[in-house]
Amino acid sequence: MAMLEIQGIDAYYGRVRALSDVSLSVDTGEVVALIGSNGAGKTTTLRTISGLLHPPAGSIWLDGQDITNVQPARRVEMGICHVPEGRRLFSRMSVDDNLTLGSYTRHDGSARVQEDRQRVFELFPRLRERQSQIAGTLSGGEQQMLAIGRALMTRPKVLMMDEPSLGLAPILVETIFGIIAEINQQGVPILLVEQNAHKALEVAHRAYVLETGSIVKTGPGQELLQSEDVARAYLGM
Repeated sequence: MAMLEIQGIDAYYGRVRALSDVSLSVDTGEVVALIGSNGAGKTTTLRTISGLLHPPAGSIWLDGQDITNVQPARRVEMGICHVPEGRRLFSRMSVDDNLTLGSYTRHDGSARVQEDRQRVFELFPRLRERQSQIAGTLSGGEQQMLAIGRALMTRPKVLMMDEPSLGLAPILVETIFGIIAEINQQGVPILLVEQNAHKALEVAHRAYVLETGSIVKTGPGQELLQSEDVARAYLGM
């Protein structure tokens, strides 16, 4: 069953068409990767799903509900959570306060929120050690962990990640992708935008290739990993 489905989406920045008739889905239990070159429309796709851009054509469905005209804040309450490129933490606030803000839209009681906070600390032991540290003083890898942890505090139905490995040392890239796989194994569907196409395809059940605002190829992650066309264009081979 599709937890997230977008059908025939167009998007514009002013008069510039950024997406053209884009359709994709994320099923329950899946990691779906969206790969493509810079400027292909990957981030625009996530921004449109989040409600930061409104599509003049097409529709967006979450868990069987049409959310095309739902306000961004309400989409978070309904289960769409977006970890943006650049992390966008509240840099002058503590780790703990950032996590608390992640749970702001929830109405299911403090016990369940605390349960999820402990789950975040199990995934990211470093954050437990740095609960009172100001977020802006964390390392790049720790900030990415906090951005993901804050997103998990919303208890998302679909977690969208934009370039989670950007700017990280290779050893931390491995750590982040291991955590992405673990989060998914815990039952969270993930839509992943990632410039490191090789790592994205390794972890993805399925993937879409986006070029100049249009989907040009789709298939299982492992199948696209073996594709000569994809290898030449995106894997540096």
